[in-house]
Amino acid sequence: MLAGLMLAFAGPVLAQQQPDAGLGSAWPTDTPDVSSMPGYHVYTWVKSGVKYVQVNDNSGQVLVALANAGDVFLPLPMGSAAQDLRMPQDASVTTSPGATVYQDDTMMMTATPQTSGAVMFQAISTCTNPVECSTHVNGN
Repeated sequence: MLAGLMLAFAGPVLAQQQPDAGLGSAWPTDTPDVSSMPGYHVYTWVKSGVKYVQVNDNSGQVLVALANAGDVFLPLPMGSAAQDLRMPQDASVTTSPGATVYQDDTMMMTATPQTSGAVMFQAISTCTNPVECSTHVNGN
């Protein structure tokens, strides 16, 4: 009975010690932080030709996430700033004067502080070859 009681208390403790992995995690352990700006942590995954990008703040809180496959960008409904994420196909998007938090061969993510205190995140396509962009995702 004592062993059962110990396991009952140890279960939650053991669960808390499990490493975070994957999209939506505060501190993903299955991919490196590829942020290019202090104050942000950016994680990427590629699965079945789709790139997933997640931006976290310094405390590990998920801010925004998106999926990118070639020239198609889709915002993911997660993160405390999800409503402040702009995609290339959004009519209201203009090139932001924001700071670059992530960039690779096909896309760039910028962050622009707003007067309201919020931060607008913008995904920008950087692919210069439409055929290349529409056929596969480059890199990680």
